[in-house]
Amino acid sequence: MDRRPGTPHEGGDGGVEQGADDQERARIERFRNNVLGRTKPFYSTPTHFFFPELAQREFHPRLLFPWIDELEAATETIASELQAVMAAERAELVPYIQYDDHLPLAQWRPLNRNPDWTAIHLWRNGELIDANARHCPRTLELLEKFPQPTIGGSGPNAMFSLLAPNTAIPPHVGVNNARLVCHLPLVVPEGCWFRVGAETRYWNRGEAFVFDDTIEHEALNPSNELRVVFIFDVWHPDLSEAERNAVAALIGSEGGVGAL
Repeated sequence: MDRRPGTPHEGGDGGVEQGADDQERARIERFRNNVLGRTKPFYSTPTHFFFPELAQREFHPRLLFPWIDELEAATETIASELQAVMAAERAELVPYIQYDDHLPLAQWRPLNRNPDWTAIHLWRNGELIDANARHCPRTLELLEKFPQPTIGGSGPNAMFSLLAPNTAIPPHVGVNNARLVCHLPLVVPEGCWFRVGAETRYWNRGEAFVFDDTIEHEALNPSNELRVVFIFDVWHPDLSEAERNAVAALIGSEGGVGAL
């Protein structure tokens, strides 16, 4: 067996990882895979606003979000209100991506105004979408318990994201690393996956997670059925109250930026 200096040794050999918890083991395994060239480092690269010295994680640990259990417990409630708003005659269903053609956002060109990826917004860039929100009172009440950013022209944001059968969302990054994004899967056909950086997860109904959308991410619905995920944004947990206020003031003064 090769033990030359500089030659990485695969697999935990008992002693090295003894005593490590699950999160530590995952980080050690990722380190090993980076060294072996199986994966590469990914970094936060927001399109507009970068706040310094925030922890850069693809998927953030659940323990940082004590409210996530309550969110998951409300899956049936949120799903029932999804059905109500989808059945409503005046509900607003719009393409998830909508921007003027002259804007330099090439990462979105394949899906700009494309009906394959649509959204039913409850909150959009800080505006309550009453045509939809009035059908989802318990979901809105629940959202009030979570640390959503209130930023003029940018937040809060909360929506049902609908991805058509056999549709891919191309690799892309979000606008602002001061906020993270939470997914609660509601309608998940078999095989639907979501990649952030070097980690790929399969959505499972009722299993929420929080990720950094300023790290490259993509998604695929390879099935012949619709996929629906409830999505909303939250403050990055590393930010103090003063820092949140500063972010909101600066981005708001710039007129805000849509939560792509």
